[in-house]
Amino acid sequence: MTVKLAKYYEGVGKRKEAIARVRLIEDGKSHFTVNDVPLEKAFPTEIMRRYAQVVLEKNTSAGKLSVSARVAGGGRNAQAEAVALGLARALVVMTPELRTTMRQGKHLTRDARIKERRKFGLKKARKAPQWSKR
Repeated sequence: MTVKLAKYYEGVGKRKEAIARVRLIEDGKSHFTVNDVPLEKAFPTEIMRRYAQVVLEKNTSAGKLSVSARVAGGGRNAQAEAVALGLARALVVMTPELRTTMRQGKHLTRDARIKERRKFGLKKARKAPQWSKR
């Protein structure tokens, strides 16, 4: 018995500590799951869901796509942004003509801001203990 696997395109997105592996599957359906949970449950606020939907709206050439994402680390907001970056990268792999559109919309730019490390002798990365003269 042979099982025909659907063709998929993959992209990896990162934001802060969150890493998302996003797969676009051409199967004629229109599902969006994050860690096997529907998008609405994975990202409770409309703003978080909007990150990914804006990227999908840029793709007018493809028909119905199923999106499957695996996300680990970080908070919900960082995970949503990581999924959006991974989705944009997967769309560029699928249709290379979208690269300029995605680049102009700043969807392919990775936000490189991460938490600064704590230095010894300080309470946090930059916060020093209170200084007293005597």
